[in-house]
Amino acid sequence: MIRVVLVAEQLRRRVPGGIGTCVRGLVAGWHELGGAGPRLTLWASRAPGRGPDPLASLGPVQASALPGPALVRAWDRGLVRPPRGHDVVLAPSLATPPAREPLVTCVWDLTWRRLPGAFPSRGRRWHEAALGRALARSRLLVVPSAATADDLLGAGAAPDRVVVVEPGADHLPPPDEERAGALLDELGVEGPFVLTVSTLEPRKNLGRLVAAHEQARSRLGGWPLLVVGPAGWGPPSSARPGVASTGWVEGAVLAGLYRRAGVVASVPLVEGYGMPVAEAMRAGVPVVSSPVPAAGPAAGAATLVVDPTDVGALAEALVVAATDEGRRTQLVAAGRARTEAATWRRAGEAYLEVLASALDRPPTNPDPTAGPRPAGPRPPRPRRRPPAGGG
Repeated sequence: MIRVVLVAEQLRRRVPGGIGTCVRGLVAGWHELGGAGPRLTLWASRAPGRGPDPLASLGPVQASALPGPALVRAWDRGLVRPPRGHDVVLAPSLATPPAREPLVTCVWDLTWRRLPGAFPSRGRRWHEAALGRALARSRLLVVPSAATADDLLGAGAAPDRVVVVEPGADHLPPPDEERAGALLDELGVEGPFVLTVSTLEPRKNLGRLVAAHEQARSRLGGWPLLVVGPAGWGPPSSARPGVASTGWVEGAVLAGLYRRAGVVASVPLVEGYGMPVAEAMRAGVPVVSSPVPAAGPAAGAATLVVDPTDVGALAEALVVAATDEGRRTQLVAAGRARTEAATWRRAGEAYLEVLASALDRPPTNPDPTAGPRPAGPRPPRPRRRPPAGGG
């Protein structure tokens, strides 16, 4: 049984975001494997407050004496290593520790390179430096889509070190219908609505979605737009008639909102995968999306795909997805087919294969200051990409 240290620092954050969702999903998938799963230890900064560590519900925890920000800075400077006694380390984000054992790092996207204006300068600098450390420290890099793999190759990753593993989509708990209904009542949302789920930041394209909803609202029969997600960075969105915001909600409430939604719209400008799209498809809701990897290949996408910069086309797509019963039925069937095999158990099996193969890899460049290549011509793609997991 392989002994894995899982860097769980993302789960210490007040709002763990999409990466935190994937960490919990992966752990749940490994638990489903029982004896075929890894011997897992979670490693993170010191637990907040007193009493039991909240991460202990996921498995054994080794907590640092350092608080989160100090621990991540120590990793950046190569000062604090993972606990001993394990075979391999999995870092689910670009916050990578300098490990003695083989390190595998998840790279979800390189959106700060593709859309630099949508990130604060400090964030771009950290991500660029963190990418350099990840390339130098990691024996293998796991990405959620071929699109992210291409971006990573363009950043200087060796083709034989990049593995595509699609995440699962079965992580949401059973819907809490009562709390979801109470939340909608509190917001004054009655009947069908358009739902969008994301962190509120510029690259998520909420401004254009709100404008498209405003154009389409009369043809939608007055359906409101419900915005679910924590605040990110950038100017707050201004209130508009017919738009309600909830902030972050727990998974069971989110599942209840998906079940009640008439349409889900997710139109980010750039995305490495698009977890809300996968969640909505699995929940059986018609989805309007930008061409995110979660929707599937362009020729057979399981969503109504639209150019996220075209407000008029987005408005028309919302109307079609809400009112064309034939198209709605088609989208629901396609979405369910697309996500049927997208389980965290299957993704967990694929991750275990990656972790095991990392043990046989030679060490990478140990210099943590080695940076990625500048954006430019990409190296040749590998002749044979490792098979994707997760559906």
